[in-house]
Amino acid sequence: MQWSLMGSSESRDTGGRTLRVLYEEQAGPLYTYVLRLVGGDRHRAEDIIQETLLRCWSKQDLSVGAALLRPWLFRVARNLVIDGHRRRLARPCEIDGSNWLREMSADADEIENVLRSVVVGEAFRALSEAHRDVLYETYFVGRTTQEAAAALGIPPGTVKSRAYYALRSLRLALEERGVVTATATAPQPAASPAASV
Repeated sequence: MQWSLMGSSESRDTGGRTLRVLYEEQAGPLYTYVLRLVGGDRHRAEDIIQETLLRCWSKQDLSVGAALLRPWLFRVARNLVIDGHRRRLARPCEIDGSNWLREMSADADEIENVLRSVVVGEAFRALSEAHRDVLYETYFVGRTTQEAAAALGIPPGTVKSRAYYALRSLRLALEERGVVTATATAPQPAASPAASV
């Protein structure tokens, strides 16, 4: 869909419809991305998405189309997360004598998370392109099996089998790297509406 209402003298109602369409098309993938950035804090993620979409609606030339709009939205959301983090760091914290312990454990956790993300990234890149595409669509974008099949141009059954084998390969690669144990269970992709029938 081409966005062409910005800068025109359309009515206030049309602007509301534009914002609604913008939300419907962009909020899902943006929410998934922001939720990961804020460590699963849903309320914070929703606030950031709202601010991002409002900035887009008021400042961005929406005639660029959805393909160019999404990267801009992701950048604005990322910048809002970073700004919020900086604001929290700038506030002085109360000293109760145990801050050093919390900071030390937080630093160790942060280092561990960075190292783990590097290893997981290496294992993910070691997968075949077909497997990476299916995992990206089903887990990172959050699409159902049917939606991923449509996006990739392959049958839903192929998406399911590729997701299964990709997760199995990824799990083995992570076990070899010491990130997960052999008893860890894999996350489940979004359920397809047809699968529940």
